[in-house]
Amino acid sequence: MTRHVILGAGPAGVIAAETLRKQAPHDEIIIIGDEPEPPYSRMAIPYLLIGKVGEEGTYLRHDPHHFNRLRIELRRQRALKVDVANRELMLDDDTRLGFDTLLIATGSKPASPPVPGIHLPGVHTCWTLDDARHIARLAQPGARVLQMGAGFIGCIIMEALALRGVHLTVVEMGDRMVPRMMGPTAGGMIKEWVEKKGVQVYTGTRVEAIEEAPPPPAPSAGLFDVIAGFFGGGAPKAVAADAPAGPALRVRLSNGETLEADLVISATGVKPNIAFLEDSGIRCLQGVLTDEHMQTTVPGIYAAGDCAEAFDKVSGRTIVSAIQPNAADQAYVAAMNMAGRRAELKGVTQINVLDTLGLISASFGDWQGVDGGEHVELADREGFRLLSLQFDGDRLAGCNSVGWTEHVGVMRGLVEGRVRLGEWKERLAADPTRLMEAYLACAQAQERWHPAR
Repeated sequence: MTRHVILGAGPAGVIAAETLRKQAPHDEIIIIGDEPEPPYSRMAIPYLLIGKVGEEGTYLRHDPHHFNRLRIELRRQRALKVDVANRELMLDDDTRLGFDTLLIATGSKPASPPVPGIHLPGVHTCWTLDDARHIARLAQPGARVLQMGAGFIGCIIMEALALRGVHLTVVEMGDRMVPRMMGPTAGGMIKEWVEKKGVQVYTGTRVEAIEEAPPPPAPSAGLFDVIAGFFGGGAPKAVAADAPAGPALRVRLSNGETLEADLVISATGVKPNIAFLEDSGIRCLQGVLTDEHMQTTVPGIYAAGDCAEAFDKVSGRTIVSAIQPNAADQAYVAAMNMAGRRAELKGVTQINVLDTLGLISASFGDWQGVDGGEHVELADREGFRLLSLQFDGDRLAGCNSVGWTEHVGVMRGLVEGRVRLGEWKERLAADPTRLMEAYLACAQAQERWHPAR
């Protein structure tokens, strides 16, 4: 019997296991995850924080018997090393597990900035359900919360915190919000919008240190307290119901300011969780390098999801694109090949759509432009609307949009389809809002865009 082992119990791991079971009904399938909860979606954690779902609402499969019924074994372990020569995993309980095929779907992990005090109590990432429990306890209405980072994930967390009614300050090292998704005008526009909603934002600013704030001085005793204490009648003072649940923190910023906070969130980015592959012989660049079948440089070992580096036909290079649609596509392709059913990845979707306190923004493809390319930008700052188009010859290489939701599907089609615009390039340069007309005239006529599966 063939044994398929999947490292990672997130969306990629679950989709791969279910696909394998359909294609290989008699094979052994094992998912290894290192968290105590059933497989869940990290993207649901903000909904948990604002009370839209309970913890069960984050679970990827709600039937508690789902995996047992499919004869998919879930193990609570962590891989320490992959022994390629012997086709074995070395696990954190000092056991070894052999495999015939292996899928590495270990996702990402938070990047910890080198800030003194980053590991103090009251400083948390927002990545696991356990993180969410700590944050929910501290982020009560009126609490002072400082968030480090205003990238894509940071903005999702920021919205959940703002909706909890905290006094929120966001500190971003970049010169604008979501700097890896938005150009200067768009990122600045999002900052203005957020500040209008009551969130204080510092851009171009670093957190230099975090330390515990000294406790407030005890109130001086009055005459009655002294007399009562002398006679043993002094009663302990009641603690205010809204007192912070932990020690206050003092946060020193690079702009010279010092802020106090009851909670600090570290949302300074993530990186592929692949350190355990060092010296394994599996080639890694930014992520685990894969081919069009999601196979690594070692036959029979595959990768999918946020830890995988896959070839993107639009840009012509390998990239890590950590969004759930990519994880799902890659997991399906990997599982099909693990089961002996040949499948190829059609491409890597480079798309981010973000809802920031009601303002919708999106980026597609090479939104920052390509060498020698041309661009056009249409901005209505007062109306919080922007379209920024980047051209590569007569193709749309990438784009940013803020507040222009009606063009999202068309922009994706033109960018991913690498549609030749011909004379429509100049028309779009004159009026970027004519994207739908350009799509109807060029993309459908050329029949080059095929929607993702």
